[in-house]
Amino acid sequence: MKRWLFYLLIWIAVAFCLAPFLWQIITSLKSDAAITAVPVSYYPAEATGRHYAELFQRKPFARYLWNSFFISTVSTFLCVGFASLAAYAIARLRVRGSRIFLGLLVAIAFFPPVIFFYPLYEMVRATGTANHSIALIVPYVTFNLPFATLVLAAFFRGVPLDIEEAARVDGFSRWQLLLHIILPLAAPAVATTALLTFINCWNEFLLALTFMTGDSAKTVTAGIASLSGGSSFQIPWGAISAAVVVSTLPLIVMVVLFQRRIVEGLTAGAAKG
Repeated sequence: MKRWLFYLLIWIAVAFCLAPFLWQIITSLKSDAAITAVPVSYYPAEATGRHYAELFQRKPFARYLWNSFFISTVSTFLCVGFASLAAYAIARLRVRGSRIFLGLLVAIAFFPPVIFFYPLYEMVRATGTANHSIALIVPYVTFNLPFATLVLAAFFRGVPLDIEEAARVDGFSRWQLLLHIILPLAAPAVATTALLTFINCWNEFLLALTFMTGDSAKTVTAGIASLSGGSSFQIPWGAISAAVVVSTLPLIVMVVLFQRRIVEGLTAGAAKG
């Protein structure tokens, strides 16, 4: 009885999480008349892919997807790279003030990014980097660095010291230890951290909307916000739903491909022995 109740709760949670995305798929396949029809139809009587075709015809949506992919990928690599160095120093090196530094990281991680919006805006305006990838890459790396460092430091501490000591006897330097011993052993944690960082960068909206004003420089979130109807009073729900589906699919594919690593990273250290 308990097992059936457990599975029932899991299916309810899955349905609750998938319902908005499934509704977007259904809406994207409806005609404009069916979307606004009363009473609401919960499935398209005549499915159409017109909204997907219009999405790429009216806007350079493929460019939006590439911009988001490029910015998120570069930001993730830089963030995980810097976080790995900082996490190794916190976990293994006896550095004076490391506990204070760790406490500052925890405090900074709780700061909402919006409080840095005006300084970032002034910095981008002064440096003339608006509509350039660097205007988003720098803040994305900065905002995700505390979380990534804290997660990786926790996993690095779980790597047995005996392995490092044996490698040091064989002549490994600190760099070689990190690259050839620590990171491969912590691959699930690195993959989980990288994926979460990528998703945060991909979904970011406020900075992308403010700093990327040129149509060819917009990310996918800012591109969706720029979709408009035939008049100022018309909202293109079909095109917006299609854009949401298209922009969500890459994240779903990444999670499916790396799900084993993600599960390993999230459950590592949950049991001993």
